[in-house]
Amino acid sequence: MAVVPLDLTTETAAPLRESACPLRTPQPAPRRRPRAALVLPLLAALLALPLATAAHHVRPAPYGDHLARVAARTGGPAPLLRTSAGAVEAYDTTVRWRHTRTGQRPLAVLAAPGHAFALWSDGMVTDTARADGRAVRWHRAVPDAGPWLRTAGSRGGAGVLQPLDPAGRMLAVVTPRRIAAYRTEDGDLRWVLPARAGCAFEPAAHVRRGTALLIAQPCTDGTDGTDGTDDEVAWSERIVAVDSLGRIAPRRTPLGNEMPGRARPEGAGKELASHR
Repeated sequence: MAVVPLDLTTETAAPLRESACPLRTPQPAPRRRPRAALVLPLLAALLALPLATAAHHVRPAPYGDHLARVAARTGGPAPLLRTSAGAVEAYDTTVRWRHTRTGQRPLAVLAAPGHAFALWSDGMVTDTARADGRAVRWHRAVPDAGPWLRTAGSRGGAGVLQPLDPAGRMLAVVTPRRIAAYRTEDGDLRWVLPARAGCAFEPAAHVRRGTALLIAQPCTDGTDGTDGTDDEVAWSERIVAVDSLGRIAPRRTPLGNEMPGRARPEGAGKELASHR
């Protein structure tokens, strides 16, 4: 019996290929986003930048400072300083700038080359750019000064701010419990001299002798000579002499007040050793 071969490649393969690969539904072409959809987010971001900057500027200052440049200008002599209506004012023929602090009032001001120092009712000391009042360079809180200033009356700020050199490189803040000296360039605390036990400094009672600042230090417990000791010794205990490097005493070795990286003047220690 003869077997007739079947040719599956011509009759059955084509239907199989057709069923295995069905026709694909045509897909629509991808839609392009309108140009406006790309521009609008960019414009929104650009508009938000000035708003964020404005919000930064309206934030309250951390120490409540408010500076108002009234007639700031460059050149000419440095302005004078005064306190007026709860503000520190720099003026010549007119007011150049005004510095206020929220809830506080200035008790004393001190002018130095390039600096305008102020003592405030909360015991804060500030340094403002003297020429144009552009910025408050630094703030320093004087320890324990707030309660004393609130009870010291109208003369509470008298003598508290004291320059320690003609160039204005060092500032002394004198309170009954201590004398603190700050480098005016950056407000760095350089030295502290506490009052003797049983004694207190009187900021308003001071005098200058050359580069030395002499400050009264009366005592109330007999350590000032009232217990019968020699009057000359008692007087020396009631007066403290300081300069930019601290208390003046024989054979002292001060650390110096130069900024980091700057050389200390040669022979400074030898010159200071001769003070009495």
